Amino acid sequence: MIYLASDLHLGYPSFGEGIARERLFCAWLDSIDNDVEELYLLGDVFDFWFEHRHVIPKGYTRFLGRIAALCDRGIPVHIFTGNHDVWMFDYLPKELGVTLHSKPLLLNLNGKRFMLHHGDGLGTDNRGYRFMKWIFNNRALQWLFANLLHPDLSQWIGHTWSRSSRTSKPIAHNFKGEEESITRFARQTLLHEPIDYFVFGHWHSPVMYPLNNHSNLVILGDWLTSNTFAQWDGQQLSLHQFSKP
Repeated sequence: MIYLASDLHLGYPSFGEGIARERLFCAWLDSIDNDVEELYLLGDVFDFWFEHRHVIPKGYTRFLGRIAALCDRGIPVHIFTGNHDVWMFDYLPKELGVTLHSKPLLLNLNGKRFMLHHGDGLGTDNRGYRFMKWIFNNRALQWLFANLLHPDLSQWIGHTWSRSSRTSKPIAHNFKGEEESITRFARQTLLHEPIDYFVFGHWHSPVMYPLNNHSNLVILGDWLTSNTFAQWDGQQLSLHQFSKP
């Protein structure tokens, strides 16, 4: 069984308050332990993450330990960078053994075509957002942030920015179908690329939206409000909600 989840936002709204969500997600990992063959985490795993060369963010021990255990057993774990944790570099691949992705990934699973990505920025012509993405991905600015600020200060700035990004709108997104930029992106992609499942995070509300008789847009939801995930059984992709026993 292949499992997919997104938008854990570990650490939100504070280190202490995020522990309960981390434990819940680890309980879900325990619940799929016997049949998981591959795991995909589609971005915003952390509410903020920035790696210095010799310093990594404090916390997340339960989660990181579970992921390391899966990788040690030979189970592939894929993590996508999101807009909140775009600064994941080489620590998680080297220390845990995960595969890190920053661009859309195309997969062929048992004859079905999948496109996986966090989803932010796809299909949008918002210049402000594109400029922000350029800033986040600019190597020179990353170097300045890492080397001119004490890690304690850079972590405080990052977590403060991350929390403030949610103060002006609700966490759960009311998916508007054809009005969404990600729907436009999917439809444009279908003009030249046959895709059975577009699977994204970022929008926080779980949705399986049919694009035509053969293609679906799937939003995974999050672990802030819905605790949802998707599973691929080799024939069908389905959305589910986890409730801790």
